[in-house]
Amino acid sequence: MTTDSYVQFFRQTSPYIHAHRGKTFVIALGGDAVAHANFHRTVHDIALLQSLGIRLVLVHGARPQIDARIGLSGIETSFAKQLRVTDGDAMHCVKEAVGSTRLIIESELSMGLPNSPMHGAQVSVIGGNFITAKPVGVRDGIDFQRTGEVRRVDAEAVQQQLGLGSLVLMSPIGFSPTGEAFNLNYQDVATHVAIALNAEKLILVSKARGIVNNDNLVRNLSLPEVTALQASSSNDNELSLLASAYQACRNGVERVHLVSCAEDGALLSELFTREGSGTLIMNDHSEVIRPATIDDVGGILDLISPLEDQQVLVKRSRELLETEISRFMVVIHPEGLLLGCAALYPTMQESSGELACVATHPEFHDQGIAARLLARIETEAQAMGMSTLFALSTQTAHWFLEKGFVEVQVADLPAQKQSLYNYQRNSRIFSKAI
Repeated sequence: MTTDSYVQFFRQTSPYIHAHRGKTFVIALGGDAVAHANFHRTVHDIALLQSLGIRLVLVHGARPQIDARIGLSGIETSFAKQLRVTDGDAMHCVKEAVGSTRLIIESELSMGLPNSPMHGAQVSVIGGNFITAKPVGVRDGIDFQRTGEVRRVDAEAVQQQLGLGSLVLMSPIGFSPTGEAFNLNYQDVATHVAIALNAEKLILVSKARGIVNNDNLVRNLSLPEVTALQASSSNDNELSLLASAYQACRNGVERVHLVSCAEDGALLSELFTREGSGTLIMNDHSEVIRPATIDDVGGILDLISPLEDQQVLVKRSRELLETEISRFMVVIHPEGLLLGCAALYPTMQESSGELACVATHPEFHDQGIAARLLARIETEAQAMGMSTLFALSTQTAHWFLEKGFVEVQVADLPAQKQSLYNYQRNSRIFSKAI
């Protein structure tokens, strides 16, 4: 990779790094992911997330490891409703397999060899009895015995550890108030933890690339689409992932990501690139156009500063932007990235307003973002009683003409704007009836 490529890479990922810092992510790592040859790299990537200031809870599974331990013990277990029927002998094997798997994860997170990705990471891994469990009980005549489900998550204790900078590692075993241990489904644990913590993300890492339709990876799904897939799918693994995602999104988790454990770097590319590598599930996966708030000032400045340097836009100070922030509309990517902005300024002539500061993130050009902003601005202007929009531009005349504006003269501007017109800048003037 050339120096220019490195620079471009950091510039492209920096908005995601800023957006993720200080946020809480719950990562569910299946037992198949721990056993996979790529596990070593996956753990390094998880440690990297921790070093970037992301608050992490890592929930691991151990089904393949439990199967192997039960096989060596010569005992037999059965499954019903995708759950293992766990008797006392099987529970002994569960404890051994889960404990062994947990130690493997902790040892990987403790590595710090020079010339390795973990060098200097110093990840503090904390565990505890954060999960109170209850028995599944008898269902359809089947006694699941020591198989349990989550009753309560000690969110306050977990938040305390996250606040101290620790990575919280949870195993799929929970305890009842009487001290009895239960075998839990790791995805169920991760989902309940994400909900209890009000986490920004639940990330389900398994062998699946995500949701695949006709050999094509589905990049985004809304909850209605998840419901439709649940009704048509016969893949148990897919149904399990969709069920966890649906439950999490319906209970306050903003985004759920389905990521492959087999693809090197899949976790990082899913979180730090526009295209991602897996499937993103959320209530509504479309972009959001909304009024700007004071928290958007930094993002707007990042967006418009390069255009100001190129003299495409008139320069605005942070102080001025903070004062005028109520005039702005912004477009927000499903991942929280600010994609575009535009402002509407009323004039003393109440029937007209000025469209200004139209800008789009450079990675999202030619995707119709500015056009959708314009449509929203026109709606807002009409609601305010305006019948005409005007705009000044030095380098984007063609765009305004394509959007139905016509070129006019300085004399056609409202009197207030005529007196402020900068003849040295020599902007072209456009008007549109709305």
